[in-house]
Amino acid sequence: MSTEPTSAPDTVTPAAPEAAAPAAAPEAAAAPHREQRAPRQFNRGGQGGNRGPGGNRGPRRDNRDKKEEGDGPSMIEKVVFINRCAKVVKGGRRFSFAALAVVGDGKGRVGIGYGKANEVPDAIKKGTANAHKHLVTVKLKGDTIPHDVMGQYDGGRVMLKPASPGTGLIAGGGVRAVLEAAGVKNILTKSMGSSNHIAVVHATLNGLLQLRLAENIANVRKIT
Repeated sequence: MSTEPTSAPDTVTPAAPEAAAPAAAPEAAAAPHREQRAPRQFNRGGQGGNRGPGGNRGPRRDNRDKKEEGDGPSMIEKVVFINRCAKVVKGGRRFSFAALAVVGDGKGRVGIGYGKANEVPDAIKKGTANAHKHLVTVKLKGDTIPHDVMGQYDGGRVMLKPASPGTGLIAGGGVRAVLEAAGVKNILTKSMGSSNHIAVVHATLNGLLQLRLAENIANVRKIT
């Protein structure tokens, strides 16, 4: 029995082109998929899927983008005082916090709020929200007050006097916070009673609410 040798060139040479063709086909098929994914990643913007054309955020369904008059960055928010209270229990001490906050628009509207919580940020948030609910309007004459006034609340007594332009805000503590939130820039003040922060802040607001403009007094007296 005899076997004849087969020639190597007849079996090897045709296999080389056929092996290269399947390898090139997946790369060509994968190229279009990469081009389609690039726009999706750009439109997403890295924050959520609520994106409009060009990667811009679309309108919110809860209307949180709509700002009410007097709210937002234009409001001045100040924390006057944070009080800490400790309750002694069997396992140790439990702390709670209370925040006194003042809010105003710098144009004659000002409010005072008080909030309590077990954490400082929550107490500040509650106090600020409470101040927004109690905004009142005070009468100002430019960047000062129209006349002298004495505000009183509980043991607090605060004297307010108008000042000429360039004097500045001569006040400190809770008095300064209320006047800055109201938009007063030139004034002379003196706290003459209790140094309790709540009493001083409310006494200042009481004095601002007593202010009257000359036009209002003339209308009441029917003076032409």
